[in-house]
Amino acid sequence: MTAQRTALTRYAWLSIAAAIATILLKLVAYLMTGSVGLLSDAVESAVNLFGAVMALVMLSWAAQAADAKHPYGHGKAEYFSSGAEGALIILAAIGIAATAIERILNPRPLEQIGIGLAISLAAAAINLVVARILLRAGRRHNSITLEADGRHLLTDVVTSAGVVVGIGLVIVTGWTVLDPIVALLVSANIVWTGISLIRRSVDGLMDVVLPKEEQEAIERVMAAFRAKRVAFHALRTRQAAAQRFIAVHMLVPGDWTVHDAHHMAEDFEQSLRQTLGEAHITTHLEPIEDENSFHGEAP
Repeated sequence: MTAQRTALTRYAWLSIAAAIATILLKLVAYLMTGSVGLLSDAVESAVNLFGAVMALVMLSWAAQAADAKHPYGHGKAEYFSSGAEGALIILAAIGIAATAIERILNPRPLEQIGIGLAISLAAAAINLVVARILLRAGRRHNSITLEADGRHLLTDVVTSAGVVVGIGLVIVTGWTVLDPIVALLVSANIVWTGISLIRRSVDGLMDVVLPKEEQEAIERVMAAFRAKRVAFHALRTRQAAAQRFIAVHMLVPGDWTVHDAHHMAEDFEQSLRQTLGEAHITTHLEPIEDENSFHGEAP
C-alpha cells in the first residue's frame, strides 16, 4: 500500500469515528424529544457509518498494486464505494420520507425540545468539520471515495439544519406537522445528492474522458510540441479514481533517428506530467510522411 493510500484510509477511519459519535448523539436527541426529524437524522448517520466502512474497505482494495490479472491496478474499486454510497443516501431519504408521512398522519407532541436541538447541533458541527476535511483531502488526492463520503456528511449537515428549522417552527407556531414536512423537504435534497454520486460513479466505470480543463491542458502541451515538427492524433483519455490514463499517437519526421524520436516522446510525456500531475501515458510513434499513420483516429 502506498503512503498516499495509507493516508486516505486514515481519513476513512475519521469518517467512521464521526458517524459513530453522531449516531449516539442523535439517538439521544430523538429519545428526549420524540421528533421524527431527529429520528430521520439519526437514520442518515447510520447510513453514514455503513458508507464510511465501505469507503475504508474500497480504499484498501484500491491501494493494492497492479498484478497479472489487474495490470492497470485496482483504482476503479473506489467507484463501487461512491455508487453504493449514493444508493444508500437515496434509501435513507426514502426511509426519512416514509417516517415523515407516517408522522403527518399520526402527529405527536414534542418534548424537551431545547436540549434535543442542542445535541443535534453538536452532531451537525462534528459532521461539518469532518466533511470539510474529507472533501479537501478528496480533491487533493483525487479520491472519489473520500469526496463521496464528504458529500454524504454534508447532506447530513443539511438534514440536521432542516430538522432544527422544522423544530424551531414548531416551537414558534405550535404546529407539530411542520416537523415531518421539513423532513420531507430535506429528503428530496438528499435524493438529488445520491443521484449525483451514482452518476459520477457510472461515468468512471464507463471510462469517461478526463475533465474539460485537463483536456484543454493536454491540448496546450501538444500545441507547444507541434512547433517542433511533431503532430498528434488518436488522443484517448480516461480516469480511474486517482489515476489518469492518456494514450496518443505522436507523428514525427521520418528522417529522425529512433533516439531523437524517443527523446521527443519522453519530453512530451514529462511536460504532460508537469502540467497534469502523475499519469499513465502511452505514446505511439509514427512517421508523419506516411498517410497510413493517420488511420485510427479517436472518435
